[in-house]
Amino acid sequence: MDTVANRGPVVRPSYGPSSTGHEAANLGDILERVLDRGIVIAGDIRVNLLDIELLTVKLRLVIASVDTARELGIDWWKHDPFLSGRDRELVEENRRLRRRLAAIEDRTANDE
Repeated sequence: MDTVANRGPVVRPSYGPSSTGHEAANLGDILERVLDRGIVIAGDIRVNLLDIELLTVKLRLVIASVDTARELGIDWWKHDPFLSGRDRELVEENRRLRRRLAAIEDRTANDE
């Protein structure tokens, strides 16, 4: 219980009994802890038919702050063309290469 000058005690709400001696944490505190330390969720989904594996999906989810991710060596957002703005450059390069390939194919077809 805290006191505020000339107003008396300030009562903080309690969110249920705390038999373990831990204070109740609000969502902001939990989110701050998760982002500070990070959390990894991993799982595999496999579809088999008569002992023949038809499909395997591997799921890996990392929830962390950008700083924590960098400390772990995770910085894919820097190199992803879509997120870094390089996707336009790649689309234009793809167009140029397609035009060059079409021109080479036309020359080859004309030489035959």
